[in-house]
Amino acid sequence: MQQQPETMSPMSKEMQDCVDACMSCHNVCEETMSTCMQMGGQAQMQIMRALIDCSEMTRMCADMMMRRSPMSAEMCAMCARACEMCAEACMAMPDDAQMMRCAEACRRCAQTCRAMSGATA
Repeated sequence: MQQQPETMSPMSKEMQDCVDACMSCHNVCEETMSTCMQMGGQAQMQIMRALIDCSEMTRMCADMMMRRSPMSAEMCAMCARACEMCAEACMAMPDDAQMMRCAEACRRCAQTCRAMSGATA
């Protein structure tokens, strides 16, 4: 008896939007880390930690959604929190265009991740 390969159901628009927001946020966080490293002493450790956490969390969250992990809702909730923390950290440098771009990407990702996690806030 031959088993049929398991097929994945198509990704919902909401999930695809969330994956896209996560990957966009990941990319912007990586770019912002590079900018911070070029700044040297101006980049605070709190900002760098938030960028690293957010970058890693958004990539993992997107990966989990793409493979339809049963833990993706919980991951989305954690990702939303990491994105909110990163946006807040980036706001410490309001005159820096890259930081503001990153804060916006983080807020957008947090919003889509909260929706995917089932949270109402």
